Amino acid sequence: MKYQHLFFDLDHTLWDFEANSRKTLADIYEEMALHTRGINDFDLFHKNYLVHNDKLWARYRNGYIKVDELRWKRMWLTLLDFKIGDEKLARQMGERFLDLLPSRNLLFPYTIEILEYLKGKGYSLHLITNGFEKTQHSKLKNSGIDQYFIEVITSEGSNSLKPHKEIFDYAFQRARALPQHSIMLGDSIEADIQGAINAGIDQVFVNHLNADAEVKPTYTVYSLQELETIF
Repeated sequence: MKYQHLFFDLDHTLWDFEANSRKTLADIYEEMALHTRGINDFDLFHKNYLVHNDKLWARYRNGYIKVDELRWKRMWLTLLDFKIGDEKLARQMGERFLDLLPSRNLLFPYTIEILEYLKGKGYSLHLITNGFEKTQHSKLKNSGIDQYFIEVITSEGSNSLKPHKEIFDYAFQRARALPQHSIMLGDSIEADIQGAINAGIDQVFVNHLNADAEVKPTYTVYSLQELETIF
C-alpha cells in the first residue's frame, strides 16, 4: 500500500459539526429563554452565531486570540447583534455550549462504514483536529467512533494548530509514521489541505459542500463512500 497512516480531521469531516452545533444552540435558546430577551428568530440567531464563530476561529488559528476568548466571545458578539450587552449571559452560554456539544452524536453518512472498511484493509487510522482535548475525545466516545483511531492529536495537546507544520510533525512522531506513508483527509482547504501540503504529505479534500478549492488537492471526494475508490 502506498499509504499506511490515514490522518482524519473530525469536525465537518466525520462528525457533523453543523447539525450538532445547531441542535446544541437550539437547546440553549430554549433553556435560557432567549426569546424573552428579544431574540425571536432562532434561525437568525444561529446564522449570526456561525458568522462570528468562523471569524473567531480564523483569529484563533492565526494566533490573535486565546481559546477562552473564542469560547465566550462568539456568544457575546451574537448577543450584541440583538442589542443584548450581557457578558455574564454570554459566558454562561459559552460554558453550557461546551457542556452539551460533545454529547451529540450525529455523523456524516457512511462514517462508520468507511472506518470499518479502512480498518479492515489494514490502514492505521488517526485524527488531527484543531479542537480541544476533552471536547474532541468526548465527541468520539459519544458518537461511537473512538475505537477506530490509534492516535488522536489535538491542537491543545500538541500546542500547535493546522495548517502549521508543527502539529503534523507532532502527529508523525506520535503515530510513528513517515510522511511518505501518510495522507491527510479533511474538509478544510485552509487547515487540512494546506496544512498537509505544508507538512509534505498527500491530501484528500472531503468536499461535503461541493465548494470551490483554491488549491488542487491530491484527491477530492464528495462523500465518504467515495474514499473506497482511493484506498
